[in-house]
Amino acid sequence: MNFQQLRSVREAVRQGFNLTEVAAVLHTSQPGVSRQIRELEEELGIEIFVRAGKRLTGLTEPGSTVLPIVERLLKEADNLKRAGEDFAAQGRGTLTIAATHSQARYALPAAVRDFREQHPEVQLRLHQGSPRQIAELLLAGEADIGIATQAIADYDEIVALPCYRWTHAVVVRRDHPLAAEAAQGTALTLERLADFPIVTYEPGFTGRSQIDDAFAQQGLGFDLVISAMDADVIKTYVELGMGVGIIASIAYDEARDPALAAIDARHLFAMNMTNLGIRRGAYLRDFAYDFIRTFAPPLDRALVERALTTAPGTRIVI
Repeated sequence: MNFQQLRSVREAVRQGFNLTEVAAVLHTSQPGVSRQIRELEEELGIEIFVRAGKRLTGLTEPGSTVLPIVERLLKEADNLKRAGEDFAAQGRGTLTIAATHSQARYALPAAVRDFREQHPEVQLRLHQGSPRQIAELLLAGEADIGIATQAIADYDEIVALPCYRWTHAVVVRRDHPLAAEAAQGTALTLERLADFPIVTYEPGFTGRSQIDDAFAQQGLGFDLVISAMDADVIKTYVELGMGVGIIASIAYDEARDPALAAIDARHLFAMNMTNLGIRRGAYLRDFAYDFIRTFAPPLDRALVERALTTAPGTRIVI
């Protein structure tokens, strides 16, 4: 048994049982992939895959049992490699962070700056995507740390550590009626907000579910004219007079958004929690713990290590 055989099995499942794609990913030949799989099956005494002629079409029952073990062995092999690198290259290496646009644009910059001052020889790679894409990067071992408000806490194989709470804000042009009402001290209501076309996040992004729930609980509909993945796009269309924006409060900066006014909406929509995600069982290098602490000071190394040993579904309390 060798790791190339295990990788061939794992990639066969990931690539939808297409051996041509598996060969491309593993930089080998299709016959070579077939041979690796056959040799492992012969050694184990089982058939891992269902076949139609020479094509793989699915996993057998034994294959479904074996696959999680294969995944675990390959993860531990990766952890072993990382541990060796940690001691061979103290203070040097690469840290890959996956985050939503809002986190990358508004929450991460200060932490990235401070971390770089502490670890100048560590290369930071920042991937942006949807919360589900971030979860997938973590699960595939392509990101060390994931940061998002939604989705990553829904996966048993990801440890989700709460970082900070935040609220939404309503943004309007400074000549908008709601800006005048707010200046006069009139409290904004959902009923009043529903009088105007809305520009906000796409479903699954930046607390959109809290927005939908608030209107639904009041029995109100709203006229969603544009939905987008990030606050910068939302603010652009609000400036054009397309509607009233609902964004994360951290995404509004009076100096950078001079054409817009922000109205506090914490009384309209439920609080949101941004989570930091780590794949369960992953090996984190020392500087990864330092980055986590820089981004979210309550998450010290002892707490993170303890969280990584908890059973899936356990609620982490900071």
